[in-house]
Amino acid sequence: MSEAPSSSRKPPQRPTGTPRISSAESQVMQALWARGAMSAEELKAELRAAEGWGEATVKTLINRLLNKGALKSQRGDGRTTYVPLLSREDYLTAESRSLLDRLFGGQLSPLVAHFARQRQLSPEDIARLRRLIADFDEED
Repeated sequence: MSEAPSSSRKPPQRPTGTPRISSAESQVMQALWARGAMSAEELKAELRAAEGWGEATVKTLINRLLNKGALKSQRGDGRTTYVPLLSREDYLTAESRSLLDRLFGGQLSPLVAHFARQRQLSPEDIARLRRLIADFDEED
């Protein structure tokens, strides 16, 4: 594995416009990505079942996400619903880059090697990785 980046190095930047989202906030986003626009009551019901969170917790998380620009509220039919402004794809890209930069100096091969050593790769996993590499070779 490669050496960790030196502490004097500037921390990696997130892609422009991608807010940092906490683990709890990501649960709200996951619900919205899965179901689309939802009211606070719908979010509360879904997250109470999944996480055991009460109304105050869900409202706090919604407000944080609104302030970060990850959500927008819209009023219609006498109720307010919340819609993600941050796509799941953009979130995954930002989080993946952050992990790669923080733990592996931005290099992909040490990450793959780490996971390959830590868990047994199935023959299907190996075949998928080979196809992925072959696809990238064809693009070049």
